[in-house]
Amino acid sequence: MPRSPSVAIVGGGASGALAAIHLLRHARARATPMEVILIDRDGRHALGQAYSTTDPHHLLNTTADKMSALDGDHGHLVRWARDHGLEVDGSDYLPRPLYGRYLREVLAAAERPPAQVLRRVTGTVTALDHRHGVSVRLGDGRRVDADAIVLALGNRPPAALPRVVAGAGSRYVADPWRTDALTRICDGAPVLVLGTGLTMVDVAVTVSRTHPDAVVYALSRHALLPRPHPHPLPLPVPTPIPPGPLKVADLLRAVRLAVRSRGGDWHGVVDGLRPQAQALWARLTPDERRRFLRLVARYWEVHRHRIPPATAARVADLRASGRLRVLRGSLVQAATVAPDRLRLGVEVEGVARELDVGWLVNATGPGSRTVDDPLLSGLVAAGTARPDAVRLGLDVDPRGALLDADGHPNARIFALGPLLRGSLYETTAVPEIRAQAAALAPRLVEAATSPVLVSRPSP
Repeated sequence: MPRSPSVAIVGGGASGALAAIHLLRHARARATPMEVILIDRDGRHALGQAYSTTDPHHLLNTTADKMSALDGDHGHLVRWARDHGLEVDGSDYLPRPLYGRYLREVLAAAERPPAQVLRRVTGTVTALDHRHGVSVRLGDGRRVDADAIVLALGNRPPAALPRVVAGAGSRYVADPWRTDALTRICDGAPVLVLGTGLTMVDVAVTVSRTHPDAVVYALSRHALLPRPHPHPLPLPVPTPIPPGPLKVADLLRAVRLAVRSRGGDWHGVVDGLRPQAQALWARLTPDERRRFLRLVARYWEVHRHRIPPATAARVADLRASGRLRVLRGSLVQAATVAPDRLRLGVEVEGVARELDVGWLVNATGPGSRTVDDPLLSGLVAAGTARPDAVRLGLDVDPRGALLDADGHPNARIFALGPLLRGSLYETTAVPEIRAQAAALAPRLVEAATSPVLVSRPSP
C-alpha cells in the first residue's frame, strides 16, 4: 500500500499544535490522506512552554473570545469550556493549564484515522536534510522522513549569561520554562529575577504562592512592568498612519496624536494598531526596524502584552507588601556562592550594591541569536536558511517558505510563529499564529503531495 504524504512539524508547543490542527483539518476537508509528525523536545505535545505550567494562577493574558485554536471560529474555546461544565464568558481570562488541555483536545479531534494521522515524536531535532526529499535528524540518531517540514520552534530560551552567572551553580535557573524549573526554588530564600516582563510576573506569582514570605527582586534596565488590561476592554480605535515609506518617528507621532485625541486613553489605540502591526513593520526599512527595537520595543511590549486584572492585582499586592521589589539597573558582577545563598553585585539607579539571595532566575525574554541554536545555526551555515534583516530569526517569503542564502524560497521547508519576528514582528500570540497556520495549511498539502524531484532513500 502506498504511504500517505507526510509533514514533519519541528516544535510541539502552541505554534506546532496550531499548524498540525489546521493542516489535518484542511487535509480532511480535501479528502487528502496525510500523516502529520509532531516532534517535541520534552514530550509536551501541544503544551510547549506557556501551557505546560501547572500553576492555576498563571492566566491567559488575552480574553477567551480571542484564543480559539480555529481560525474563523472565534467562539470555539468558549463553547468548549461550557461543554466541559465551566461557566465561562468571552471576557474571562482562563487558566493556562486549562488552555493547554483545550489545545490537546482540539489537536486530537483534528485527527481522522486512517486517512489523517497524527504521530507524536519526542526528541531533539539537530539537523534537517533535504538532499533526497526532506528528513529530520534527532539527537539520538533517529531520522524522520517527510515530504515537507514546518519549523514551529516557539519562543527560544533566554540568551545565556555565562560571564555573570558562571559561579552561580545549581542556584541559577537559566530557563524558567524548562520542565519543573521553578520547583527547584523550594526553600523560601529571596529570588533575584533578571527581567521585569511577563515571565517575571509568572515567577513572582508562583514563588509567592509557594512561599508566602519569600521576597522577589525584579531587575531590569527600564524597570517597566506589563500594564494591566482594563475592565471592560475598550473597543479598538483605528489610528491613521501616513502612507508611503514609514519611519519610527512618523509612527510615534501618529500614535501620540491618537492617544491625545482620546483624552490620554491609550488602550484602544494600541489594540487598534495590533491588526496593522505586521503591515506597518513591513514598511520600515531594516535601519528603522533596528531603531524601533532599540528605542521603542520595550515600551510597545508593556502596553501591547498586558496582564489580566486579577494578575495585576496580585502584583500590586506583592509590591505593596514588599514581597516584590522592582529595581531599575543591571547585574554587574559574578556570583559569590555560599551553600545556601548567592551574593550578587548589582547597579541600581546608578549606585553599586550587593544583593544576598537564594536564587537567580533568567527571565530576560526569548533569545534571538540563531548562532545559539544548533539546528538554526546549522541551517544558516549550510546555506539552507538565512537570518532575517534584523536577526531576530529566519527569513521567509510572504507565504512562509524558508529563504536560502541567495534568497530563493524552499519548496518543502516552511516556518511560522516566533521564528518570524524579524519579518512580521507581531507573531508570538495565538491570534497571529492561528492565522498563519490556516494560511500555511493549503501550501503544506500542495508541497507534501507534489512529486519529489530526486528520489528519497528508503528509511
